[in-house]
Amino acid sequence: MNLNALTFKLLGMPPLASSNGKDVDDLIIYVHWLMLALFIGWIIYFFYAVWKFHHSRNPKADYHGVRNHVSSYVELIVALVEGFLLVCVAVPLWAKAVDKFPDAKDATVVQVVAQQYAWNVRYPGPDGVFGKQDMLFVSTTNVFGVDPGDPNGKDDIQMLNDIHVPINKPVIIYVSSKDVIHSLKIISMRVCQDAIPGLRIPVWFTPTQLGRYQINCAQLCGPGHSSMTGGYLTVVSQADYDKWIKSKTAVPAASFE
Repeated sequence: MNLNALTFKLLGMPPLASSNGKDVDDLIIYVHWLMLALFIGWIIYFFYAVWKFHHSRNPKADYHGVRNHVSSYVELIVALVEGFLLVCVAVPLWAKAVDKFPDAKDATVVQVVAQQYAWNVRYPGPDGVFGKQDMLFVSTTNVFGVDPGDPNGKDDIQMLNDIHVPINKPVIIYVSSKDVIHSLKIISMRVCQDAIPGLRIPVWFTPTQLGRYQINCAQLCGPGHSSMTGGYLTVVSQADYDKWIKSKTAVPAASFE
């Protein structure tokens, strides 16, 4: 067992079920090691200061204070380590997440619109093409604003609190909100993205473990925020995913509730 794996276990990290989540875990682990080093260092310094400046050793106050620059050097080292984590770990991780999106043709593309207190989910249907959308069509019965006159939207599938994706295939989720700011958080995938009204923000991951994973709202979104945990992401084989898609009936935009 390597050092990172041991730290992962000691920290009680939640199970990892995506390929891109390892970088997130590594950053968390590195930051914890830095915090541990700082904690031990400050404890040592505390006891040293108690011993060094005890009244029995210093019966008369020294008004000149410390004359060396050790503390400055320590602060510089801490700043350099933090800078390294930011520039060499955090920034590349962020760039990979936002700039290197997989091709939509090779991914499972899903739209999610959050609302108090549930997740609306939309798939493009068997034709693989989403129907056109317009904010003018958004209503209580047409959460996604699908154009009822667009034939490409006739077979679109809409679900509530239920996301199915195939394993080992990139997933692109376009996140938005119907009312207030929410935040789509799938812990095992190491995914967290704010859902903001009027914006459609993409986030992606590649699931690597079969299973059913809870979707949480990571943004205080109202008095029922704590109950917004009824959504689930289910990772299945490609064959099972194809069967699941075929088993779903398209819901016309005008009648979806």
